[in-house]
Amino acid sequence: MASSKKIGKGGSGKSQSLALWLGIALLVLVLDQFTKVLVLGAFQLGDSTPITSFFNLVRVHNHGAAFSFLAGAGGWQRWFFTGIGVAAAVFMVWMLWSHPGQKLFSLAISLILGGAIGNVVDRLLHGYVVDFLDFYWGSWHFPAFNVADAGISVGAALLILDEILRVRRGR
Repeated sequence: MASSKKIGKGGSGKSQSLALWLGIALLVLVLDQFTKVLVLGAFQLGDSTPITSFFNLVRVHNHGAAFSFLAGAGGWQRWFFTGIGVAAAVFMVWMLWSHPGQKLFSLAISLILGGAIGNVVDRLLHGYVVDFLDFYWGSWHFPAFNVADAGISVGAALLILDEILRVRRGR
């Protein structure tokens, strides 16, 4: 009995924490890919369905990065952004392994990781990222995005919050 407690407090606890954080990333990835499959099956490129007075479901293909950055660059950007996504994913897994007890930090990294992999999967399968969430006010439309982008954005906000809290604790 005592030896199992030692194992639970040693590397096994770190592995369990890593599994939790990777599980959250996997959840974001699965939700992202599931919603994209639904959109690809139900919409043609450019289709739009109004849901509320400020939100549409659309089908848009983003060949670039955030806000279609480098979308018209001729095709090399697909592999460039895929490579960056893979390298970032490896780094984030290492960060999760290195800091499993930092809950807010690890949650943020998990959300970003799941989103990054979701968009990498799109680039590998389609050559573009499928976006479908279109929020607008009057004639102004925020660039369409997807579940992966939402995970990345929420994760980034949580990273900022984690840093603010860390700095405050240090005072």
